[in-house]
Amino acid sequence: VQLQASGGGLVQAGGSLRLSCAASGRTFSTYTVGWFRQAPGKEREFVAAIRWSGGSTLYADSVKGRFTVSREYAKNTVYLQMDSLKPGDSAVYYCAAGGYGSSPVVYDYWGQGTLVTVSS
Repeated sequence: VQLQASGGGLVQAGGSLRLSCAASGRTFSTYTVGWFRQAPGKEREFVAAIRWSGGSTLYADSVKGRFTVSREYAKNTVYLQMDSLKPGDSAVYYCAAGGYGSSPVVYDYWGQGTLVTVSS
């Protein structure tokens, strides 16, 4: 499955962005779709994930209450709604598909990143 992440950009602190992750080649089917981010000089970290079938979600503590992950069957797309953004949320955001969890190792497929920059 090929993944295409989009929706990044520059936003002021307190603002919102919505990232999209679209699949091609096949549907998300039984996969979990996860969002990760990586800031310069830092390791890639888990942000959120959603089971395509059933809709169970996981969130990192740092984004709970501010970010919402959702899916749209008709478009075979997963979204990450990011509200109340902080400068510390600035990073390249990646979507991935694979097993359920917060570790990058359970994800088999990765999209290219989309850059999110939050100004103070």
